[in-house]
Amino acid sequence: MPSTVLVVDDDSDLVRLVSRYLTLEGFAAATAANGREALAYLQGGGPASAILLDLRMPIMDGWTFRRAQRADPAIASIPVIVLSGVAEVEGLQELEVAATFSKPVSFPELIGVVRKLTAAAV
Repeated sequence: MPSTVLVVDDDSDLVRLVSRYLTLEGFAAATAANGREALAYLQGGGPASAILLDLRMPIMDGWTFRRAQRADPAIASIPVIVLSGVAEVEGLQELEVAATFSKPVSFPELIGVVRKLTAAAV
């Protein structure tokens, strides 16, 4: 069974592209358009070995999602990779993420990090 990667981003074109690439690389992709959808998915028992997280989204942004995720012991340990168009370093340390990528992202580099994180989770 492939590792599931949860892609959380409000850019539907990017979500489709990243999901397709993950699938081609042997992962299963789950998607959410914002932090609230991602929390509902995870707290409802949806699987995720890693999370690709945008920071700027409507309804619930990445910072708010990450605080809620870390406060929930059932999902706190899922590693997070930030994928953001925002070249913001301020506040990133408080997120305690496994890696950070700026958009546009290098898919081979991203997949390399996802492979390391999901292998560690197995």
